[in-house]
Amino acid sequence: QVQLVESGGGLVQAGASLRLSCATSGRTFSSYTMGWFRQAPGKERETVAAIRWRGGSTYYADSVKGRFTISRDNAKNTVYLQMNSLKPEDTAVYYCAATLAGTSWFFPKDYNYWGQGTQVTVSS
Repeated sequence: QVQLVESGGGLVQAGASLRLSCATSGRTFSSYTMGWFRQAPGKERETVAAIRWRGGSTYYADSVKGRFTISRDNAKNTVYLQMNSLKPEDTAVYYCAATLAGTSWFFPKDYNYWGQGTQVTVSS
């Protein structure tokens, strides 16, 4: 069992930066592929970014490429999402998730463990 707790959300103006953190429990954090997802009101949950268990491979949604960076610190059992140049359309609840899945790690359905989410609101 893995428990995840997100932090770092908030209300910012367009163009600002935020860093989200996801602290996890368990001694096997380094074995999990970790992902960040978001869900805006009335929309489906979508993948923002993901990072493989060794941290060597990453995935980004086209909408955040060049602005967001996912990273992980296996020693701290924590994954981060650095968000720069935020836009109003980035407004959503952001979720951290973990999976041991092998071949597919790009979609919400691939993830087994989820945090409660943190709200990010970007004003124009």
